[in-house]
Amino acid sequence: MNVYLDYAATSPVREEVLAAMLPYLKENFGNPDSLHAFGRRAAHAVTDARDRIASVLGVKPNEVYFTAGGTEADNWAVRCLGEGDILYSPIEHAATMSAIPLRKCKMAIPCPISANGTVPTDFDGTMSENFSLVCVMAVNNETGCIQPVERLAAFAHARGALFFSDCVQAAATFDLKEILKSADAISLSAHKIGGPKGVGALVVKKGAPIKPLIVGGEQERGLRGGTLNVAGIVGFARALELAQAEREKFCAHTGRLRDLFEAKVTAVLKDGVKVDGERRAPNISHLTFREGGDAFLTLLDLNGVAASGGAACSAHASLPSHVMLAMGRSGEEAQRGVRFSFGRETTEEETLFAAATVINCANRSS
Repeated sequence: MNVYLDYAATSPVREEVLAAMLPYLKENFGNPDSLHAFGRRAAHAVTDARDRIASVLGVKPNEVYFTAGGTEADNWAVRCLGEGDILYSPIEHAATMSAIPLRKCKMAIPCPISANGTVPTDFDGTMSENFSLVCVMAVNNETGCIQPVERLAAFAHARGALFFSDCVQAAATFDLKEILKSADAISLSAHKIGGPKGVGALVVKKGAPIKPLIVGGEQERGLRGGTLNVAGIVGFARALELAQAEREKFCAHTGRLRDLFEAKVTAVLKDGVKVDGERRAPNISHLTFREGGDAFLTLLDLNGVAASGGAACSAHASLPSHVMLAMGRSGEEAQRGVRFSFGRETTEEETLFAAATVINCANRSS
C-alpha cells in the first residue's frame, strides 16, 4: 500500500474542478484581453469566477486579485500593502518571511511565539511611529496551529495598522467570511483545496492601499500584469466553493483520522515522539521523533508513506525548521519533525497502515 499524507503540500484536482476547467483548456481557449468572441468568452469566465469567489468570501468582486499562487500573493501583500514598518510572526510561510527584507521600511519586527505555536494577544510589541502592517497567518503550514487572527487584527487596527493573513492552509477548515470581517487582506492558493496548481488570489478590501508587484500589463485593474490563467481561475472558483461548503464534513473526517493516527503512534512510541503545537487545524499533525530527519522521511517513503519534514517548498533545504525554532526548540530538535496531513480522500485503512508504518520505521531508526 502507498499512502499519501502530504495534503498540506498539495491535493489532487477534484473531478468537479477538472470538469469546470476543461472547456477553457480546449474550445474556449481565448485570451481574456482579446476583443473578439474567443476573448469575450474567456473574459466572461474570469468575471463569473471572480463573482463566485467574492460571494464565497463575502467581499466585492473588485477586491479579488488573481495571482499565480499563494507565494505571489504573500509577496505582493508584504511588499506592497501600505507603507511603513511591519510586525510579523516568525512562523510565517517562507513566501512571507523572504519578502519582508524586500519591503521598503525601516523596521521589521517579529512578535513573540508561545511554546504551543501561537501568537499571544496580550503583548505590547515594539511599535515604531511608522508601523503600518501586521502579518500573521491563520493556520501554520507546518504545525497546523490556529492563530487568533480576529484579536490580532483588532490589535493592529487599534494602532492604525493594516492586518494581512496568509489563509492558504485555512481555506478547507475555516469560514473565510469570518476572517475577512477583521482582516484587511488575505492570500489563498487553489491547489491546497482540490484546485489546480499555479493559481491563487490576494484579496484586498477597499480602502487598503496596495501597489503593483508585477507590471507590464493592465490586467487586474492595472495592479498585476500578465495574461490570466483562465482555466485555473475557473477551477479555483469551483474548488473554493466546494471547500467552503464542505468545511464541517472535512473537519470531522480529517480530525477523526488525525486523532486516530496520533493515538496509535503515541501509544506505542510514548516518549519517543512528541505532538507539536496546540489548538490545531484538524487535518495537520506535526510530530517530533527521537530519530527524525531526512533519513526517517526516506525510510517512510520506501515503506509506503508520503509525508514531509515541514513546508514542501523548503523540503530540499536541510535546515532546522524556523517554525520549531520560533517555538523554542533546539536546532537539532527542529530537524526531527515530520508533518503528516490528511485529506478528504484519506481512508481509515490508510491511516492505520500509516500509523503502523511510522511505528515500525521509528523503532528501526532508534
